[in-house]
Amino acid sequence: PLGCPRHGSERAEGSVKDIVVFSGNAHPRLAQRICHHLGVPLDHVDIRRFSNDCIQVQLLANCRQRDVYIVQPLVPPTQEHLMELLLMIDAAKGASATSITAVMPHYAYARSDKKDASRISLGGRLVADLLVTAGATRVLTMELHARQVHGFFSVPVDHLTAIGILADHFRSQDLGDSVVVSPDFGNAKSATLLARLLGLPVAAGNKHRISDEEVSIQIVGDVRGKHAIIIDDEVATGGSIVELLDRLADDGAVSASVSCTHGLFTGPAVGRLRNHPMIREVVTTDTVPPPKDWPELCTLSVSALFAEAISRIHAGKSISKLFAGVDPTHAPPPQPKLPFDDLPDDLGLGVPGLFANTFAP
Repeated sequence: PLGCPRHGSERAEGSVKDIVVFSGNAHPRLAQRICHHLGVPLDHVDIRRFSNDCIQVQLLANCRQRDVYIVQPLVPPTQEHLMELLLMIDAAKGASATSITAVMPHYAYARSDKKDASRISLGGRLVADLLVTAGATRVLTMELHARQVHGFFSVPVDHLTAIGILADHFRSQDLGDSVVVSPDFGNAKSATLLARLLGLPVAAGNKHRISDEEVSIQIVGDVRGKHAIIIDDEVATGGSIVELLDRLADDGAVSASVSCTHGLFTGPAVGRLRNHPMIREVVTTDTVPPPKDWPELCTLSVSALFAEAISRIHAGKSISKLFAGVDPTHAPPPQPKLPFDDLPDDLGLGVPGLFANTFAP
């Protein structure tokens, strides 16, 4: 069974004493880190497969009148992990949980967000409906591929971002002659936010997708003689990044750092990026499990962000003061303040910047 030993018979004291946290097989290490920040155990789940390939889930902790949080990013094998998540939600619902939050650091079906061909499915909306039908009363996720996917859910969605964590990483470096680059116009808002946090100019790629692995890109902006800090929400096969690097080199960029929130690195991605002559470093977060054969990969943890969000949700505390996505004191010019900005952070975790939407002009 997945989980960690309970230390004593009582749960953590304070505002999180009635929280129950479970994890499927997708990313138990992240769930353990979140529980460490919360000061609660990761409770056990018994996941079994029958001879007919059907899955059965049993939650091995009392859920009655508790707030249940199920940590399960949708990572390959995505369908397997989705089914685990649905069954865990259903089990918690049947166990009379007060609320059930699906904590999906990576929502893979967010890429299926629009009908861009005849008779094509909308997986983002369908999976959202499945989660709600199973019994989810809230969704906690990070860096959706398309922001409109937020509206696919008929339950509250808390949408976090890792831009602040990535910005802190790059602030420790020499940023002279650097430029932030978005692989496409769709991600330009996040790139602009990171550029403002770092005090750098921004450029973007005008991308035309030919297939799932093949794209055509033209660079918009000045990158000549500069180090490019590429920011994307997700890197899968790395095909778009390699094409972008080629175009940056053609336009005179001298080197690049590749950063993303969801480092899936599927198929040929590790081979493509690990030894690319343009790349100085690759930076990602632990929303998904990192590849085992890439020790040089820089992986930043988002566990404290999720723990802070869970604490605030559970305690009924406002998290609107964190909407700017990152600490606004680092962003010139000053960003507009919300009426919640002066509220004390009395939950003790002190993590700024959880949400993806920003109110900057």
